[in-house]
Amino acid sequence: MAMPWRQTVRLGTYLIKQKLRRKEKFPLLVELEPLFACNLACAGCGKIAQPAELLKKRMPVEQAVAAVQESGAPMVSIAGGEPLMHPQIDEIVHQLLRHRKIVFLCTNALLLPKHLHKFTPHRNFAWMVHIDGLRERHDASVQKEGGFEAAVAAIRQAQAAGFRVMTNTTFFNTDTPADVVAILDYLNDEIKVDNMQISPAYAYGKAPDQEHWLGVDETRELFRKAFADGGRTRWRLNHSPVFLDFLAGKRDLACTAWGIPSYSLLGWQRPCYLLDDGYAQTYQQLIDETDWAAFGRGNDPRCANCMAHCGYEPTAVIATMGSLRESVRAVRGG
Repeated sequence: MAMPWRQTVRLGTYLIKQKLRRKEKFPLLVELEPLFACNLACAGCGKIAQPAELLKKRMPVEQAVAAVQESGAPMVSIAGGEPLMHPQIDEIVHQLLRHRKIVFLCTNALLLPKHLHKFTPHRNFAWMVHIDGLRERHDASVQKEGGFEAAVAAIRQAQAAGFRVMTNTTFFNTDTPADVVAILDYLNDEIKVDNMQISPAYAYGKAPDQEHWLGVDETRELFRKAFADGGRTRWRLNHSPVFLDFLAGKRDLACTAWGIPSYSLLGWQRPCYLLDDGYAQTYQQLIDETDWAAFGRGNDPRCANCMAHCGYEPTAVIATMGSLRESVRAVRGG
């Protein structure tokens, strides 16, 4: 199954407006990081490697909202760190919803039960819970025993309260096609989350674990075999069919890093949240002063094994919306 209908319509309308305005570069979604601090030390993330003084900082509500408004993106993914450690995260979400943004609040869910009462279900809001596999696999990834059970319990609590809940799962070279199928079947059929996102692990420079990233060929083989039983057509995946074809090696795509820009306490990160080539203070500076042609597989050796959604999902979405055939396939979940 493809992206939710409301999200698809919103993106389609937005893309038509960009085409009429003849804009070449525009954001589909902003990765907003209002803090770097976290209550976990996941093996595949290096955010908490920031200096202690920076880990203590929290982005003001006005700054967070202004950055998203400046970009004009219709969607926002609030990450970190752990966003629920921000004392005003509920107000950031509330303000973004007032500005008619589609908001995904990413969380490891350990603090979700404590803060759930601060939020209200909304058609443009969803929790995005990080689940890195079934119990043993997830707990090892987040380096916390009982993390999986706590996250699942929090998901069920949010669902019972009427919230939309999505999940995000990263796969490493230690995962097998059977592992992919097992966790997606569980989330889709047992937990019944609204939508799921998947991503191959990219060699993020500050991450503690530097041994288990997926190469391009490994990624393609993993997802080609995982999709072989037709699961991708019944799983409620929050991806376009074009992007899933890309993961399975059925087609190639160019990197569109400007499509999902990242804004944090340091500013707009160049060129994406996985690479760190400095920061711009305004979104326009990010767009105008970044040599976008220098990045992506075949251009920058750091990008050689990257198939992450931040660079390639925007390309897939634009390709989908620009093709009647692909648009029909996306609606049908092909």
